[in-house]
Amino acid sequence: MLIDGDDTLWENNIFFERAIEAFIEFLNHSTLSPREVRNVLDEIEVAQGYGSANFARSLQETYRQLAERHVSEEDLQYVHSLGEQILHHPMQVIPGVAETLDYLAPRHDLILLTKGNQDEQQLKIENSGLDIYFRHTIIVPEKDVETYERLVSELELDAGKTWMIGNSPKSDINPARKAGLHTVFIPHQHTWHLENQDIHEHGDSFHLLLNSFVELREHF
Repeated sequence: MLIDGDDTLWENNIFFERAIEAFIEFLNHSTLSPREVRNVLDEIEVAQGYGSANFARSLQETYRQLAERHVSEEDLQYVHSLGEQILHHPMQVIPGVAETLDYLAPRHDLILLTKGNQDEQQLKIENSGLDIYFRHTIIVPEKDVETYERLVSELELDAGKTWMIGNSPKSDINPARKAGLHTVFIPHQHTWHLENQDIHEHGDSFHLLLNSFVELREHF
């Protein structure tokens, strides 16, 4: 059983959303709507990559492109701090997760699969205290079909009996299904909008939609 980390086991994107709201307020653009500012930031984020350090640089670059006033070093430092402070935010494990993992661990072979910056994701895993429930904790730069196929091979998993559990259609559900795994989709209110996709049908794999992580106890 593969289980996602960010916004499945612990809160993550809500802190980015708060930083973006503060950034848009600070930018105070006279003609662009918040959505239009977000579109510019999205394009830069995709190019920069994941993690709070890259996010901080993305905020700075967006500010350079859109600021309607002199871009001072002081302003750039403030914008950078909005992203940097995410790394130091206290860990918030989603309610019921620890108890559910405690229930699942004796019954299933659990593997934590998360994507992003190696050091940052490792720090989240350690701060969560949840690593005790997993046989492996794996950090990858991206979750795509090739990633799932490689893990199935390297870990000698039976794809037809393996489940991927997560909140992201783009990273957790669609590529895992295409690789032949079963999936459990647990939507999160604050999933990064670039991770949202329609969920695709793939072969004979099973797919569950649950309202919360705790509900896994009713199915597994």
